[in-house]
Amino acid sequence: MAKKTLAERIIAFNRALHFDGELPEGIRIMNPFAENVSALKASSAFYRKYYDDMFPRHMIIGINPGRFGAGLTGVPFTDPKRLVERCGITDYAGPVTHEPSSVFVYEMIRQYGGEDAFYRDFYITSICPLGFTRKGAAGREVNFNYYDSKVLYEAVRDFMIDSLRRQLDFGFSTDVGFCLGTGKNVDYLSRLNEKCGFFKQIIPLEHPRYIMQYKAKAIQAYVDKYLSLFSRVRHNR
Repeated sequence: MAKKTLAERIIAFNRALHFDGELPEGIRIMNPFAENVSALKASSAFYRKYYDDMFPRHMIIGINPGRFGAGLTGVPFTDPKRLVERCGITDYAGPVTHEPSSVFVYEMIRQYGGEDAFYRDFYITSICPLGFTRKGAAGREVNFNYYDSKVLYEAVRDFMIDSLRRQLDFGFSTDVGFCLGTGKNVDYLSRLNEKCGFFKQIIPLEHPRYIMQYKAKAIQAYVDKYLSLFSRVRHNR
């Protein structure tokens, strides 16, 4: 029997994602693959387009899905605009939102050589593959990170460890893992890495949201930094 491609393994992982633990009061889990038929369909088309093989890639690990990016498309750091216009995925049928982090990531991808080249070398995921929200001002739902509450982190820690292990078992490279976030995200990932031995080395990068919000005038400098670090593990295929 032929081995499943990386695409089919990722899709099966996404389809089966489920968390049934107890969350802190006021925190809701966000599972785009269970809540949004379009997200599973569109993300499956994305992975079959770029990961329909068994080549090893390096992981780039974010925090957790946000409402206007992966929370809608099922693809980390890929908002609906980028999914359709840059990746050519027309299976998406939800609202067309704009996520600043996605703007930065896809400018970096463009300068890397385009989507085909980038996704042939890298796989973007999150330390927690499901997102969280809480009620903000005027009762509006806002993003919430796994590390924003100690109680939440402790509730989802085992789920995050298991999710990362399962993805690494697909055949990703473990010599280096890239972490998006030079503060709490890399601190928490490093602690888990010391315990679980996911990667030999973790390299932190400034989070795209931080760059777009606070360092917009220096975007090119951060793109250059990303590209310089990624070039160290670039495959020649």
